[in-house]
Amino acid sequence: MVLTRRRAQSMSISIKTPHEIEKMRVAGRLTAEVLDYIAPHVTSGITTGELDRLCHEYIVGIQGCIPAPLNYAPPGYKPYPKSICASVNHQVCHGVPGDRQLKNGDIVNLDVTVISDGYHGDSSRMFQVGDTSVQARRLCEVTFECLWLGIAQVRAGAHLGDVGHAIQQHAEKSGYSVVREFCGHGIGASFHEEPQVLHYGRPNTGIRLEAGMIFTIEPMINAGKAAIRTMADGWTIVTKDHSLSAQWEHTILVTESGHEVLTVSEGSRRQPDWIG
Repeated sequence: MVLTRRRAQSMSISIKTPHEIEKMRVAGRLTAEVLDYIAPHVTSGITTGELDRLCHEYIVGIQGCIPAPLNYAPPGYKPYPKSICASVNHQVCHGVPGDRQLKNGDIVNLDVTVISDGYHGDSSRMFQVGDTSVQARRLCEVTFECLWLGIAQVRAGAHLGDVGHAIQQHAEKSGYSVVREFCGHGIGASFHEEPQVLHYGRPNTGIRLEAGMIFTIEPMINAGKAAIRTMADGWTIVTKDHSLSAQWEHTILVTESGHEVLTVSEGSRRQPDWIG
């Protein structure tokens, strides 16, 4: 679940201890395994509400964990009513699962956050239903590349602006736009911590990264213009021009030698060979 971008403020960024990092590794792996589990169910005819039910039962009943989005209520929001986010086609993020049936040609982002032993793992993936259009496939692919280009910048001594710049450059070079109102975020014992991780920016600007920081990178890329609006449910964000939107997300640990992606599993799609 992404963070609404806030006005810049003085920030206290948590540097995780080795004990906390190990707990985050477990939470990240469990999060990825939920996405592995649900992947075969993302087919034409299933409702987003059924996907939510299946994920909830897996997280609670099989993993013995807690779905962090359920009843989550940051300032200014009413409690989120479901256990995952399911954002279809022109829905950018925070899509509330319900009666909508997926159909052939749809693209859908499933965003999962698991609490394990008091610590959060957060990840999302794009899924394509049946025969999708060339435009939809390309948007999903470029967004995936944006995610990994951002991750590739992460190392102690780099800056958050390096991450945002890499994502923005690739998206705009490909003819797409970057959503600016929402961003990645620090994560740990709390769902949303500092720092804010913008998906656009200038190199060598922003927070200097230190080993032990953990945050999400989760670019939201639109096929059309960047403008968005909020639906009547108070949560679901859509593109104003109804263009398609895509998002991928991982939770990242900054290390002395580079980074570690915490939300990986056997079913995770790997980093593109040409990035790194």
